[in-house]
Amino acid sequence: MDSTDIDRFDTSRFEAGRNRLASLAYRLLGSAADAEDAVQDAFLHWQAADRQRIKVPEAWLTKVVTNLCLDRLRSAQARRERTVGAWLPEPLLDGDPMLGPADTFEQRESVSLAVLTLMERLSPVERAVYILREAFSYGHAEIAEILDITESASQQHLHRARHHITTARRGSGEPDPASARRIVEAFLAAASSGRTERLVALLTDDATAISDGAGLTKKLLRYDTPERIAVIARAGFKSTPAKQRLAGGVSEVHFALVNGAPALLFVPGGKVVGAVTFDIADGKIATVRGIAAPARLVRLADAWRQHEPDAPLITEW
Repeated sequence: MDSTDIDRFDTSRFEAGRNRLASLAYRLLGSAADAEDAVQDAFLHWQAADRQRIKVPEAWLTKVVTNLCLDRLRSAQARRERTVGAWLPEPLLDGDPMLGPADTFEQRESVSLAVLTLMERLSPVERAVYILREAFSYGHAEIAEILDITESASQQHLHRARHHITTARRGSGEPDPASARRIVEAFLAAASSGRTERLVALLTDDATAISDGAGLTKKLLRYDTPERIAVIARAGFKSTPAKQRLAGGVSEVHFALVNGAPALLFVPGGKVVGAVTFDIADGKIATVRGIAAPARLVRLADAWRQHEPDAPLITEW
């Protein structure tokens, strides 16, 4: 092959693994936009490398992407963004290739909004070890090679990461999808009708709610009691002309799965402008997240436009 044919062949090898690399980067960074940037940077490294000397391209690219993501997590800008209380994982519509692999419970859990949030408590290396082991089934020898650490250190990092996540995790196992949908639909019915007592009954005693304030506030808004969450939900789900103007028109409210969890999407004119996601624990709602900052919804909104949704739960909000 001449040099042009070799370049085409090597580019096709990279593209064949792009989704896997993007999924790895998304789990490490919690942001689809940042994950895409990391993968593109990895492609530039791939083009600049002496590819004839790379024996196992998949392993080489995994190492490059992982370390590019670690550099981002360690950067001063990332530390500022993630420590001032303004950070939430970017939600993705189920079926997005960036969410794969999703064959095992551990793989699905590692991309849930709950675990992506919990991983903020880990050091960058602990986070990388946890993802490489739990989501991609790498052995400790392989992880040690990727991260330039010892196998013993890899095992210790994994133990600490599992401990942090298991201790903070709410509930156990995966909720039944049909039951989760019924709970979310009951929440929507109670919130839109102003039934505060019913809302409180649907929440765990230690439920929390988090909102990004549609990107209009620098810090996340947090509510820590079922009663307070019920009041906020009742107000938030009440349709008003002002909210319709802010949303860009009258919205439909659809049920969807986002990062494997039940969610309500607010969709005026086919465009997603808001997402409310729910973590279900032991038959009740443990966490509510309101995400409406446009920058956090770009990829989800693009995916929704190519999606065939079920009938809306509310046709005019």
